Amino acid sequence: MMQQAETLQGRLEQIIRNAQGTWGVVVEEIGKGICFEHLPDKLFIAESVIKVPIMAAVFAQAHQGAFSLDDRLPLRREDLVKGSGLLFALSPGLQLSVRELVTLMIIQSDNTATNILIDLVGKECVDQTMLELGMEQSKYVRKLMIYPADIDANNRITAGDVARMLNRLATGRFIHAHACEDMVAIMKKQQFRNGLPSMLPVADHNGKEELATDWEIASKSGWDTGRQHDVGLLYTQGRCFAITALSQDVEAEEALHTLACVGREVYEFAKRDEFCGGC
Repeated sequence: MMQQAETLQGRLEQIIRNAQGTWGVVVEEIGKGICFEHLPDKLFIAESVIKVPIMAAVFAQAHQGAFSLDDRLPLRREDLVKGSGLLFALSPGLQLSVRELVTLMIIQSDNTATNILIDLVGKECVDQTMLELGMEQSKYVRKLMIYPADIDANNRITAGDVARMLNRLATGRFIHAHACEDMVAIMKKQQFRNGLPSMLPVADHNGKEELATDWEIASKSGWDTGRQHDVGLLYTQGRCFAITALSQDVEAEEALHTLACVGREVYEFAKRDEFCGGC
């Protein structure tokens, strides 16, 4: 078992050594412990990975009775921001439920939905949620695609903080188990799959490629020029792995290849049906 874990560590080390730019990577088998980590405490600009703790803040406020996930909110002209998502292209006045906004924020990385939800819960709630998720070094500063004149900082995260957050969601240790299951289910509908899962096997059904049935991933990516992140929970072989991979000073194509290699190595490790002996 120890030998298998060392093999995974060695392969991941080689991937990061050969990768362009700077990487913060943590791989943890849930229930077993850390399998691999590289620069877990280095701060990276969060990009859209910050949307996961924002989702958690929304669920926390709903649990406390501030609103219902079924409540509907109007899309206002002043809410519209560009970037990821489709809401900016729709007409003001459209009513969406809080749950629908959360779903769009996660699976399409919709920036307009994100900012509406930030306004709904407030910065203080996001800050408190991040602390409760174990994200003590990370920091939420501002909304997405908005650059206030008096704020020149960016939202920041570390791989170690994100790994702790993923662990709490995977083990049902934030709010309650059902809320965590609900959030993970939303993340499983992720539409951006060009990172961690892009080299995982697909099944061929009558000439049509579909995802293989022996793995599932609940994930959230984030990117901008020079940065490419992907984080998530990989479920395979009856096991769950929290994978966090953050990068900077990278070109998109090279970084996406690195992310894919990390995801493939963790999947292959699980396929070998050995426990992570060093965890």
